[in-house]
Amino acid sequence: MQPHKIEISSKTIVFTIGFILLLGVIWLIKDLIFSLFIAFIIAGALRQPVDYLEKKKIHRSIGSFIIYFIFVFVIFYLFALIIPPLAGEIVVLFKNLPHIVNKISPTFFANYDLKFLSNNIPSLANETINLIKSTFSNVIFVTSTLFFGFYFILERNIFSKLLGNFFDDIELGRINMVADRAQKRMSSWFWGEIVLMIVVGTMTYIGLSIIGVKFVLALSVLAGLLEIVPNLGPILSSVPAILIGFSNLPILGLYCALLYLVVQQLENNLIVPLVMKKATGLHPIVTLIAMVIGGKLAGIVGVLLAIPTTIFIETILIESQKFSKK
Repeated sequence: MQPHKIEISSKTIVFTIGFILLLGVIWLIKDLIFSLFIAFIIAGALRQPVDYLEKKKIHRSIGSFIIYFIFVFVIFYLFALIIPPLAGEIVVLFKNLPHIVNKISPTFFANYDLKFLSNNIPSLANETINLIKSTFSNVIFVTSTLFFGFYFILERNIFSKLLGNFFDDIELGRINMVADRAQKRMSSWFWGEIVLMIVVGTMTYIGLSIIGVKFVLALSVLAGLLEIVPNLGPILSSVPAILIGFSNLPILGLYCALLYLVVQQLENNLIVPLVMKKATGLHPIVTLIAMVIGGKLAGIVGVLLAIPTTIFIETILIESQKFSKK
């Protein structure tokens, strides 16, 4: 029996090389892709009020500027309002963390010396350079994202304008329909997450204030922010609160654990179904897999964008299947 020969055409080789090079280019410009994707989500979230103003005979450019300015102003105002006291509480919390851990478990320091952190701080020059690089990079990223977001709101049927030379009218209509539906789903997710973060953060703040735990603002903001990470976020946010509670009184730690359990149950059984409804429609296992993959590929940004990316891909697959059946 003669062995079968496997022949690879030159076209296959060229296609494989081109595909690998394309993946390399995408990886190199991943920050730009993240910026465009975040801008796409923001534009979807703000498109409805802009369309409403346009129906009221307000020119789209003016309406887009008004809505976008209000959105950016509110975001930066909240950061300016929350960050200073939050930073102060976090600094105090980290200073007291070794004392808190030592009070809960005195034998911990016998095995692990947490004071090594203060003895191994990088030099001031390197830290300053890294801070400048990070700040400069973030400024460019934020600025470009805000610019893209405003442009996506301002322009109608942007995909038709960008891809008009590559597809016919029927294909462009399908692309616009898929993009519109994906954007609406991601918009529902965006506002749903904002509402969930506010509700969970507020409930945690009220509960911790009643119990009398320290660092209420920092812990409640942490609980609200980690709400964006499904399933794992509420658990991670409860750990520092429970530790701080136990460092004061054992009963206070139990109260903290009970409070976070109640908040999580209310969130899972009442708030999430009421707020999110069918905004995502993703199974918890799918969300966990998406976050793990996103974290491996792009770190914290990948985790944060894992759910909307999955929604986007799922919408494309569903709508493509519908078109293929017609």
